Amino acid sequence: MDVRSALSQASLFKNLELLAHQIVEGFISGIHKSPFHGFSAEFAEHKIYNPGESTKHMDWKLFAKTDKLFTKRYEDETNLRCHMILDNSSSMYYPEVTQPTLNKLNKISFGVLAIAALMQLLKKQRDAVGLSIYSDTYTFHAAEKNSERHFQMLYSKLNSVVREPSKNKGTKTYTYLHQIAEKMHRRSLLFVFTDMFQTDTDLENLFEALKHLKYNKHSVVLFHLLDAKHEIDFDFENTPKRFFDVESDKHIDLYADSVKADYRSAIESYSNELKLRCAQYKIRYNQVDINADFSQVLNTFMIERQKFG
Repeated sequence: MDVRSALSQASLFKNLELLAHQIVEGFISGIHKSPFHGFSAEFAEHKIYNPGESTKHMDWKLFAKTDKLFTKRYEDETNLRCHMILDNSSSMYYPEVTQPTLNKLNKISFGVLAIAALMQLLKKQRDAVGLSIYSDTYTFHAAEKNSERHFQMLYSKLNSVVREPSKNKGTKTYTYLHQIAEKMHRRSLLFVFTDMFQTDTDLENLFEALKHLKYNKHSVVLFHLLDAKHEIDFDFENTPKRFFDVESDKHIDLYADSVKADYRSAIESYSNELKLRCAQYKIRYNQVDINADFSQVLNTFMIERQKFG
């Protein structure tokens, strides 16, 4: 990523919280078409009343308006602990985007925005959020909290990830997933954002690390971020091209069509193995095309949040 691209990224993400808010508002405005009809930002400080609970904090004014029973939720209440895990290796900065928009992002920008949008939903519900970032080192960890100061610190950190491109950084996914799992002492909902391209390619160690995340009865969601056109379909013009490994800087010269069939077969086999192992370990697996919108991520969150309780 060159200087012009970095500056463009900084411009798009100038106010990450506002950008995330816009994504969430767009999602909520269309939510009447989804299974989550009852969710609304209007009820950010309330929770649905369950029969048998105390009526001490019942909001009768809201009942008069909606004919639904809600109890007031207070700032120190936390119904959910959620931890975001972001792969910040060099492969996540593909593809190179000189003029990024919400409809044209690389994998790291999509991951950052998805996490920021999820934080908006969690913030509305007074839930606690934590964040871990890794590449070839475990660069950042913040435990789950729900204070405004904590949220602002996380937004600032995510913004710095986009502003400071990761060059020639490998991915030690299974090394650091083990370390992250060891830090998670209280039952939480974990979201992992990664393209699953590892510098170290021992699949058994990778799957053991994913399995470790389930320790202490955590719920784990894996968002497998890919540029579908290029990284799944291998849709390149059939002219001589030099393909670089952005993590090691190694390269190979070839015609795309000469390897397309083998590449597609290999990536499909890898994805199917991931799906199989995740199903085996009861990890929710989502392959996400970064050229699509954020609805798949946000809908998955809504489903998992309802199940988590």
